[in-house]
Amino acid sequence: MERSQKEKQLAARRAQHHHHLQQTGQLFSGLLCLNVVLLGTAVICSMIFNSAVTLHEVGILLAICKIISLLWFLYYMASAMQRPWAVNFQDTHAGSIWVRGSLVLFGGFTICLNVFRVGYSVSHLECKEQLELVLPFIEMVFIGVQTWVLWKHAKDCAQVQTNITRCGLMLSLATNLLLWILAVTNDSMHLEIEEHLFSEKLAGNITNSSQCMCPSGTLCDVFQKGFLMLYPFRTEYCLICCTVLFVMWKNVGRSLTHHASLPRHAVPFRMQGAIFGPLLGALAMVAGVFVFVLFQIQASGSSIALWYFTLYYAFYVAILLLMSLACLTGLVIHELEERELDMVENPTRSLDVALLLGMPIGQMAIAYFSLVAIMASRSHEQFSDLLLAYSLLVVLQHVLQNLFIIGDLHRQPLWETAPRSPDALKPEVELNEGHSLMDLGQNLRRLSTAYLQSYSNLNWKRRMLKEVSFFLILCNITLWVMPAFGIHPEFKNGLEKDFYGYHAWFTIVNFGLPLGVFYRMHSVGTLVEVYLGA
Repeated sequence: MERSQKEKQLAARRAQHHHHLQQTGQLFSGLLCLNVVLLGTAVICSMIFNSAVTLHEVGILLAICKIISLLWFLYYMASAMQRPWAVNFQDTHAGSIWVRGSLVLFGGFTICLNVFRVGYSVSHLECKEQLELVLPFIEMVFIGVQTWVLWKHAKDCAQVQTNITRCGLMLSLATNLLLWILAVTNDSMHLEIEEHLFSEKLAGNITNSSQCMCPSGTLCDVFQKGFLMLYPFRTEYCLICCTVLFVMWKNVGRSLTHHASLPRHAVPFRMQGAIFGPLLGALAMVAGVFVFVLFQIQASGSSIALWYFTLYYAFYVAILLLMSLACLTGLVIHELEERELDMVENPTRSLDVALLLGMPIGQMAIAYFSLVAIMASRSHEQFSDLLLAYSLLVVLQHVLQNLFIIGDLHRQPLWETAPRSPDALKPEVELNEGHSLMDLGQNLRRLSTAYLQSYSNLNWKRRMLKEVSFFLILCNITLWVMPAFGIHPEFKNGLEKDFYGYHAWFTIVNFGLPLGVFYRMHSVGTLVEVYLGA
């Protein structure tokens, strides 16, 4: 009896010692990441505020971080291949297919961006340094290897060399975060220079005699436009990498129980249980594309007519209002449902919640600054009322959507207790077996009948949750595309720029909008989980 008691005490001490070592390793690696980020941010800010630090010197610092991270990625892959027992557990909540898919998509576009960057530099060899040809190649190799490692090992819970693994993950996270900071600030500087050049051209103070200008229609112009078009993908890629690396860091040394390893999103995505949500969402997407194209065509000219601002903000007011009502409907259904809460520790869900709470700060800050400018300047512009309604609805919609998504993420998915019947898959299999047009028509009718039957078999609360979540998915995709690839009306309308000054408002917009774009993209992934779990 005494021996058994001593063994229990010894096991408890070992567990306590292991927990202490784990906390120490997390603290050290976290401090390493913090110091690298602070150093890099100081260098980037020095480049912005003082010409003594150049963009090339910043590029050299980041190239060193990329090379070190690249070497660690290669070491991690070699270690995982040589010692399969190094990863005893897989966190199935981490690295969902849409997260890894977006990682590959944005990583591929970022590599293409660097190809355009090299082409643009080659077109201006007399104006560019040779270093500008080397740095893109380093970044392409880094992105390729990093994307492959994160695709293969996003679910890993490493159990050996935990401190080295934590430090490697944090260094890679810091590198991606610095790349995002540089991408945002460098894009801001480019747009600022472009705005000044445009103003000076209108005033007749500048000519086209510059040797480094790209004539329209040339290959150089294609490289330049391709670089600018793909630039938003770079910022999104860096943020996605940061989220995946953070979850991997949290999972280092983690031991999972069988229940904790059950995935929330184990069911494949299928169009089931929603009819009106996809239809309304598709209409919103079509309307958004129409408004987006009209505004972009008008913005390519010398000035933007007031009517186009009115149309743009009217669309935003309408879609934000509908999304707010949809979120309210979802919250009411949550109160009517009797679903158990999921209290199991889940780093992926904790990170999802933190991102949902943190990322809207950028867009909401822009909205509040706009509110102050509208109220204080007492502008009598025709679209100022629309801008006021837009700013208020931005805040309201973010709050309601976060309440709806976070509330659902902490509830047990219904498909875990009521899985689909295998018979539901028969129409899909038969659809692939049909060869003639008559068989195809029959199979389509069977598939439609099966879909309607599955829709009618759900209770009204589950149907409404699926309708709401699907509608919000399509709306968030629309609100992701428009600011990511368009000219920002927040800066072009002139109201806030005149109130706060050019440089202050430009800084607010260019730091707030990337966070808002990432929030919309991240919301799509979490809303897919809400849809599947309803």
